[in-house]
Amino acid sequence: MTTQETRRSTRVLRPEEERPLGDVGPRLRAGLGSWLKSPALDFYALIVIGTLLVGVGLMMVLSSTAVLNISRGQSGFAGLAKQGTFAALGLIALVIAASLPPGFYRKAAWPLFMLGLALQTLVHTPLGHEVAGNRNWILVNGQTLQPSEFLKLSLAVWMAAVLSMKRPLLHRPFHLIVPMAPGVAAALGLVVLGHDLGTTLVMCLLVAGALWVAGVPRRWFALGGGIGLIGVVALTVTSSNRMGRINCWLKGDCVGDSSYQSDQGLMGLAEGGWWGVGPGESRQKWGRLPAAEDDYIFAILGEEFGLMGTLGVLFLFAMLALVLCRMITRTDDVFRQIAVAGIASWLLGQAFVNMMVVTGLMPVIGVPLPFISSGGSALLASMAALGVLLSFARNEPGAREAITARMGTVRSSVSVLPAPRDGSTGDSRRSRRSQKRVQQAQKRVRRAQAGGRR
Repeated sequence: MTTQETRRSTRVLRPEEERPLGDVGPRLRAGLGSWLKSPALDFYALIVIGTLLVGVGLMMVLSSTAVLNISRGQSGFAGLAKQGTFAALGLIALVIAASLPPGFYRKAAWPLFMLGLALQTLVHTPLGHEVAGNRNWILVNGQTLQPSEFLKLSLAVWMAAVLSMKRPLLHRPFHLIVPMAPGVAAALGLVVLGHDLGTTLVMCLLVAGALWVAGVPRRWFALGGGIGLIGVVALTVTSSNRMGRINCWLKGDCVGDSSYQSDQGLMGLAEGGWWGVGPGESRQKWGRLPAAEDDYIFAILGEEFGLMGTLGVLFLFAMLALVLCRMITRTDDVFRQIAVAGIASWLLGQAFVNMMVVTGLMPVIGVPLPFISSGGSALLASMAALGVLLSFARNEPGAREAITARMGTVRSSVSVLPAPRDGSTGDSRRSRRSQKRVQQAQKRVRRAQAGGRR
């Protein structure tokens, strides 16, 4: 072989082939920047975050319930099947809620709130069911339902409707108190009568978030906070169980097994380390940790997936918080702003309260981790709330046009052209029509994005 042939054979790529994909960096940055500026970003982000949270929840419910279900003679997948059924029902509720226009929720706020109060009232009838001293469920044909979860959603929508109507008059005490104070007092009172302090605190966060975004004067927050603090202290000192938990958390003075659940949860997090012991390998779920699939599922997640797994879940909730804040700032509709604030305070507040309890930063309070903990009522209500948020996001400025244009682009890009009859490489006329449809759809996307920026 000659020297010239050897030199030619060692060149694997020609100069124009050294970067076959072109200049990827600028294209990627431009595409990401365009996506972040899209009016439909909130809509798609809610779908992605919600899907990931529900998926993590189904996986962790399977892991945390399989062992005990097998020990009871049931299928190891029984917990997943039950939670999956509620997830399917929640998906139906989500789709229905997302398809309704925001105006529907404004008009239906009072009927929905009355329905929520009526369901919560059933807790104090013979249908009521008590668990661990909390009477916050109704039992029908062996199936339990927690009405307070749906009351949270109806309360957020009702407060948004009332506060948006009275916003110019909120500086006057009478318009702030009537009908806001009686309605909130009725909702909280029905839950307090069932001795469910955890749900009461979450609902207080919901009320505070809605009032803050509505622009209620700060002096009323000080007054409301003082009254709420007095109420929490009264509920705590009148319960020996709650006092035992508080003393154990503050002083380390634990009586009996008052610290058992908290200690086992922290032990699970400690055993997980950085990367966890592996999926399905938790030791605490073998009957050592009470409520492993419910209030303390975050400890099982931390044990199996380590610190990285818990930070991943925390990251998802942080992203959800950023999306909801973006929704509040992108709309000029006061009703939607207040409703989003109330739902955000409920879901995010409950999530961070649950994680703080499991990590020992708060005394033990029985609240589930939204989208992840086992429980049909909580999952149904959370997914329905996500559907309401999707309805609001779909009606943001320019969002509906961007979504429609994007779907048109997808349909045009995936369309399959029939093979030409003459056996040639392609039908130029059909190809030009297809390219024209794609270009028109892309123009609609750009116009929608420009409208959203304005």
